[in-house]
Amino acid sequence: MKKALLIVDVQNDFCENGNLAVTEANSIIPYINSLIANNNYDEIILSQDYHPNNHKSFASANHKNIGEEIILNGLPQIMWPDHCVQGSFGAEFHPLLNTKSATKIIQKGLNIEVDSYSAFYDNNKEISTGLSDYLKDKNIKVLEISGLALDYCVKYSCLDAVKEGFETFLHFKGTKAVNIKEDDTKDSLYELILNGINIIA
Repeated sequence: MKKALLIVDVQNDFCENGNLAVTEANSIIPYINSLIANNNYDEIILSQDYHPNNHKSFASANHKNIGEEIILNGLPQIMWPDHCVQGSFGAEFHPLLNTKSATKIIQKGLNIEVDSYSAFYDNNKEISTGLSDYLKDKNIKVLEISGLALDYCVKYSCLDAVKEGFETFLHFKGTKAVNIKEDDTKDSLYELILNGINIIA
């Protein structure tokens, strides 16, 4: 049975000293590299948050405070600091991540009007990144997921993977959460388990 590894958004802006740094993000990189080194996958996919300047999810583009919530195109949207802007250092993959074995890079968040947490679709579920079709064309049945951040882009990528029919596993040692709320890690794991995602502890 063909298997792929999806590594979500291990980019400078989400890592130590980044504009939207996730606590202890750098600590997961050796674990992810060890998964890659095991050479146990038919495909290794990297997703890359890749926003245009003044993306509507940025607090600066809406004259809002970071962490505020607005309604954007009919959906609740947290106001984030500017991050992963196209062509910026922050948008690049972290230099310690082994990217040489990647077979595909999926860019997301390109539409200035809508955010895109999932590596499969934008938040409105209107625009596909092409990831599902790519995996199905390669006859991938099992998808293992790691990366940043557990309570946003990783969670929604996992949920969409199951909806697209993949047997889905999350590497808990290969992810960290933003944890805007204290229980976001626990709540995210509970939601994933309820939706049929397998947790690799």
